[in-house]
Amino acid sequence: MPEGSVEAFLADHRHDLFPDELFEDLFPSGRGRPSIPADVVASVMVLQALEGLSDRDAARALRDRISWKVACGLALDDEGFDYSVLTYWRTRLRKSEHPERIFDAVRSVIDATGVLKGKTRRALDSTLLDDAVATQDTVTQLIAAIRRVRRVVPGANDVTLSAHDYESQGKPLIAWDDPVAKAALVDGLVNDALVLLAALEDDGIEAEATSALGLLALVAGQDVEQADDGTWQIARKVAPDRVISVVDPEARHMHKSRSEYRDGYKAHLAIEPETGLITAATLTPANAPDGPTGVRLLAGEEPGLQILADGAYGSGETLAALGKAKHQRAIKPWPMSRAIPGGFTRDDFIVDYEARTATCPSGRTVTISPKGFATFGSLCRGCPLRSRCTLSKDGRSLTVTLHDDELVESRRAWSAGDFTEDYRRWRPMAERSIAWLVTDNHRRVRFRGVERNQLGLWLRVAAINLRRLANLGLDHQGEWQIRPI
Repeated sequence: MPEGSVEAFLADHRHDLFPDELFEDLFPSGRGRPSIPADVVASVMVLQALEGLSDRDAARALRDRISWKVACGLALDDEGFDYSVLTYWRTRLRKSEHPERIFDAVRSVIDATGVLKGKTRRALDSTLLDDAVATQDTVTQLIAAIRRVRRVVPGANDVTLSAHDYESQGKPLIAWDDPVAKAALVDGLVNDALVLLAALEDDGIEAEATSALGLLALVAGQDVEQADDGTWQIARKVAPDRVISVVDPEARHMHKSRSEYRDGYKAHLAIEPETGLITAATLTPANAPDGPTGVRLLAGEEPGLQILADGAYGSGETLAALGKAKHQRAIKPWPMSRAIPGGFTRDDFIVDYEARTATCPSGRTVTISPKGFATFGSLCRGCPLRSRCTLSKDGRSLTVTLHDDELVESRRAWSAGDFTEDYRRWRPMAERSIAWLVTDNHRRVRFRGVERNQLGLWLRVAAINLRRLANLGLDHQGEWQIRPI
C-alpha cells in the first residue's frame, strides 16, 4: 500500500481506530455476535465515503480490489459481504443514540495527536449539495401527495375524487399549452385535496398516515391562491420555505446568486485553516441561515478563537453570539447600500444607545422610538446636506436594530484593517477543505431527508479527515501521534 494512504493506515490501525466496543450498543441482544467484525464494516464505510461508491460498488470493491482487502485484513480469496450489510449498519447507526460515532472516533484521534494544539483559528463556511430527486412542479406535487394519502391513509380510497384518475401513472392527458385546460386541472386537483382533507380524520391513525395528510395540506396551500370567482389558481409568488418535492420534503430552494439557484441541502463546516481538518460539520435544508448554524458548530470549542467567515455570518445576532462565546470575530461585512450614489450611510450617523438618540451628519438629533426607528422628518427641511442624505419628501429615517452596535463595530474593524491580513491569508484555505468534500461527484447527496444525509456527511468528513491525518504522518505506537515525514 502507498505510504500515507488511508488503506495503508487502516491495514495497520483499524482495530485501534474502530474497536468492537465502539459499536457494541448497536447489537444489544447478547445472542452471539455480528458475523462481520465491526472494524471491517467501519473501514469499508470510510473507504466507501472516501470514493463516493454505492453500496453495490463498495461491496464489489471489497471483493475484487486488493487495496480494500488489505485495508480490512481479508484474505485475497475472501468474497467479502453482501452490499445489504452496509444498508443494515447505516440504519442501526442512524437510529442509535450516537450516529456520529465514526466521525467522533476520527475527531478523538485529532485531539489525541495534538495536531490542533496552538491552532487558534477556525473558518466557517457552507456549500450547497444537490438533492437526490427531481424538483416537482405544482401539478406533480399535488397528484403525488394525493396518491400517497390514498395509499397509506385508511378509508382514503372510498372518497370520491374527480379531477384525475389517480390509479394511472404519469401526468393527466390534457392540452398543456392550453391555459384554460391547465387552470381547470389545477382547480380540480386542489378541490380533490380539500375533499380528502375534510373527509379524513388524523386522530388515532399511524404516523405515516398523519405525515401524508400533513404533506398534502402543505402542498395544497403553498403554491395556489383563490381567485375572485372562487376557483383555485397557481399563485404568482414563491411561498416561504417551499417544499420542492413530495419525494424528499426536506429539500429546499437556495439562491446561490440572484440569477442562479440550486435545490437540495447545505453542508456547514468549521475548519482549522492551516491543517485543513474539519472540526465540526452539520447538514441542513438549503435555505437554512449560515450564521446560527455556524455558531452551533463552535459550541464545543474553547473561547478565544479567531473566527474567519464571510458576510453570510455577519448578522448582528451571529456577531453577538460569537462575542458572548469570547471569540475574536474576523468576519467580512456586507458592503453598505447607499440610497444616493456617494451619499451618507448608517455609519455616518452617531447613535447613543444609552440615551436612545441618533444624530445625523449635519448635527441634528432625534429620539429613537421603542421599536428602533429614528425619524428626522421636518428637521431635513432646508438641510444643506439633504441632497447627499435622502430623496424622500418625508425626510431621512433610520432603523436601529437590536445588535446595531455589533454591525457598526464589524464594519469599522474591517475598514480599519484590524483583521484584514489574517482574513485574506487564512479564510481562502477553507475553500480547499470544501473542494475535498465535494470532489468526485460528492456535490450530490445520495439519500433523501436530512437525517440520512447527515450520516452521509459525517462519514464523508471522517474519511477526509482520516486521509488528511494519514498524509500528515498519523501513527499509533501506544498512543496516537503525528510522526515527522
